[in-house]
Amino acid sequence: MHTLVDSHCHLDAGEFDPDRDAVLGRARAAGVTRQVVPATDAAGWPKLRGICAGTSGLHPAYGLHPMFLDRHRPGHLDELRGWIERERPVAVGECGLDYYVDGLDRDAQQDYFEGQLRLARDFGLPVIVHARRAVDAVIAAIRSIGELRGVVHSFAGSQQQARQLWELDFMIGLGGPLTYERAKRLRRIVTAMSLEHLLLETDAPDQPDAEIRGRRNEPARLRHVLDTVAELRGESPDAIAAATTANAERLFGLEGRSE
Repeated sequence: MHTLVDSHCHLDAGEFDPDRDAVLGRARAAGVTRQVVPATDAAGWPKLRGICAGTSGLHPAYGLHPMFLDRHRPGHLDELRGWIERERPVAVGECGLDYYVDGLDRDAQQDYFEGQLRLARDFGLPVIVHARRAVDAVIAAIRSIGELRGVVHSFAGSQQQARQLWELDFMIGLGGPLTYERAKRLRRIVTAMSLEHLLLETDAPDQPDAEIRGRRNEPARLRHVLDTVAELRGESPDAIAAATTANAERLFGLEGRSE
């Protein structure tokens, strides 16, 4: 059984405080030996650092999520530069744009997003991008800043948008939503795409797969996402696991880091 990398998992979330060790144990039992854990706001960076430092196989990313705009301050971008210099995370993020939630100032989102893209470029790090109903705007920002690489996680765009991201050296992350039969567009994309552009994720504790709808998600469920991709493509789970794990290792520089 090939080991897996959960390329997007919020193991620092409060939902995991009561049983984080058990969650990690179930993940390892399922072959999910490494997880990339992106931050959402500056206040959470110390907790995230502590959790990842105390557990092998957890790799932090630091950033400012667009949905938590009310928690961000312009000075946090300067603080983020310092955190990246000291902590050497595997990525910058979670950052991006969210045009779905009402009341999120788009200009402010853009400022924080572009600021984080510049940091990623300056430090040569990949970016972990949130793009909800904002894929075109995200692509425009990536093009504008230039010299970037990364992943648009929980991708929900079109085949054309996916192709534009691949041409920009970006991958797409797919998780629980893909397991729902109604996700026709996502299923067509993952069936036809080249595996070199695919990452698997859970976004735990959010975005549970079809078998645990309405319940807390966790990294062990990545195995179900893997099986769904394999079934849709008519390929073996081992082949999908090998390819997507290699993708995560390459993007995030995980080779040589502890499992």
